Amino acid sequence: MPFAAGGGAELLARLLSEGLNKRFGQAFLVINRPGANTNLGTLSVVRSKPDGYTLAIASVGLNANPSLYKSLAFEPQRDLDPITLIANSPTVLVVPPALPVNTLPEFIAYAKARPGELNYGTYGAGSGPHLATELFQAKTGVRMQAVPYGWRRSRRAWCGHRAVQALFSSVLPVLGLVRGDKLKPIAIAADRRSELLPNVPTFLEQGLDYRTGTWFGPARTNEDSTRGDRSAASLNRGAVQEPAVRAKILEQGADVVASTPAEFRAFIKDETERLAMVIRGANISLD
Repeated sequence: MPFAAGGGAELLARLLSEGLNKRFGQAFLVINRPGANTNLGTLSVVRSKPDGYTLAIASVGLNANPSLYKSLAFEPQRDLDPITLIANSPTVLVVPPALPVNTLPEFIAYAKARPGELNYGTYGAGSGPHLATELFQAKTGVRMQAVPYGWRRSRRAWCGHRAVQALFSSVLPVLGLVRGDKLKPIAIAADRRSELLPNVPTFLEQGLDYRTGTWFGPARTNEDSTRGDRSAASLNRGAVQEPAVRAKILEQGADVVASTPAEFRAFIKDETERLAMVIRGANISLD
């Protein structure tokens, strides 16, 4: 787990480990190794014994880091074998209730009339909210300033802190604040509306082809392994398909995907190329 404890990625990892425990009759442990925008935890898997039983929960950092860092100790698409894209949580744009906008066109017009004056919250440079906002700015010509918050401090921004006028976040972290009228949702970056936010229109419904989100899926070292193939099959056709697991993933505001390994590999390649353009355009670097 290349993330700190307590987030949606850890919940997903624990759900999958429970499913694998049942199918293999032995314990699968979740180990948190956060740091360097997921590089530390991912590298620990790359350097592990290639027995097929050490898996990494991959996410957006796997796509972004080759462009964010001048050099990495591993090459994601060469050194990791994608198993299955399990879930994708679409990005939702939320603003403070006092901001005088209620639709996406109104927000874009409001921001363009104030170039560089609005602030948006992020977890930090290269994080999911940062890259999602930069993609939005590239598509619309809007210019805003980033205000970085640590993961645990970010709720202060989401609660409508005066310093922040927008946040591009996955659904779950802001869901309670939206339902409590502490944040106002403007649009969701998916092909269809979220079951958890059915009254929030998509960006596409409001005239902007903007689809992005936070995805999760396991990967392993790319050595051939019969045991690894068993764990891959158990994840893709077993643990993810259990009704209780699917229901809990949906409760997190994510869509269950459960792709094939080939589909997941193609997804990683496409997302890596897309984010490279965003990162170069915004001149973002973590070195």
